[in-house]
Amino acid sequence: MKKDDAETRQDEESGQMISKSFANRVSRRLWYLDANTLRERAQKRTHLADFGDPPIEPALSILTRSLEQEAGLHALGRFLMRGHLLGILETRLRLAALWRGQPEGSATPIDRPVFITGMPRSGSTFLHELLSQDPDNRSPRVWEVMFPVPAPAPETRDRDWRVRHANMNLWWFRRLAPGADEVYPVRAVTPHECLGIHSFTLMSEEFIATSRVPSYEKFLHTTGLRAAYAWQKRFLQHLQSRCPLKRWILKSPDHLSSLEELFSVFPDAMIIQTHRNPIDVLKSSMQLVEVLHGLFARPDRERIQEREARLLAQTMERSIHFRDQHPELAGRFLDLSYSDIVSDPLATTRRIYQHLDSPLTEAAVERMRQFIGTRSRYQRRHNPSLADLGLDVRAENRRFQNYCRRFGIPMQRA
Repeated sequence: MKKDDAETRQDEESGQMISKSFANRVSRRLWYLDANTLRERAQKRTHLADFGDPPIEPALSILTRSLEQEAGLHALGRFLMRGHLLGILETRLRLAALWRGQPEGSATPIDRPVFITGMPRSGSTFLHELLSQDPDNRSPRVWEVMFPVPAPAPETRDRDWRVRHANMNLWWFRRLAPGADEVYPVRAVTPHECLGIHSFTLMSEEFIATSRVPSYEKFLHTTGLRAAYAWQKRFLQHLQSRCPLKRWILKSPDHLSSLEELFSVFPDAMIIQTHRNPIDVLKSSMQLVEVLHGLFARPDRERIQEREARLLAQTMERSIHFRDQHPELAGRFLDLSYSDIVSDPLATTRRIYQHLDSPLTEAAVERMRQFIGTRSRYQRRHNPSLADLGLDVRAENRRFQNYCRRFGIPMQRA
């Protein structure tokens, strides 16, 4: 007797659930995320023992427990996360060994670094790439962060074999995370965000952006990131150790949550803060986070929406509070609107250089002009509406009312 369509679909769904359950059990047996196992595996593979400072515990144990107990990792996600964590630990071991062999006081200075920050999806990535076109500026490239040992040499910096290696890894990332190129196109030689550097300390927003790890998130947000910034400074000194000294152009939206720690390590830092309508930001950031979560687990859109809106509002309020409490740092901040960045990038750049009291050479302008002309915009197959994302415009407007008033941003119409 032939089954009807409903019974057939039910059988198929039941079979898929059994298959996924079996795959998860097998993956947990093969690639279980345990701090001790990962640490010992990295030490065995590198024949090194000392991870250096800052200590990787308790961050590693809290992160792995949260990933196993709360993230809902699927089989592929567990495999990929295990490989990622092993790579981080092995790099930590190699860098610690390298730095131990260097004479005390040999590190080169980091002078007046520029940190681009602000709401995510507010033009900061474009601005980071734009300012990096200036030959007098320096940004950490993706491949340099992925494979920092040995330090890059200027004559082969973008022809290093590690560039090809990084591009291959990114090619697989795009295959495994459909839609990644639509929301965040990245290549081996493009500038990398600071959170990728912080990941080597196991104290980074990267893990929160890619997985649902509430226990780890609570730990991270109550610990403070001064150690991560101290590590970042040493890491940047490593990258520039074989190259002429240039001004660092750095970027991450997450700096807004840690301005106190940032200035404690980089006291002469300059901050460029980008601004955009919060509703537009949420629409874009939710798509990005959903793509990243999907690489490791089945994304929970409702939880992503709630968390992104809540955390973004808290971050904006925290940054406003910091700036109010530190009027002596007012001259270190330059506020830029998303609309100005995209409508006239060169005029925005001239404003930045004027604020930094730095010359903008004709060579830099020409390279920036070429970059603006050739850089393609993100191509999205589907631009969801507010209704698609379940955003309550009135509620979000109330949540961000103080931020919009402070920086002169028009409220979104319901």
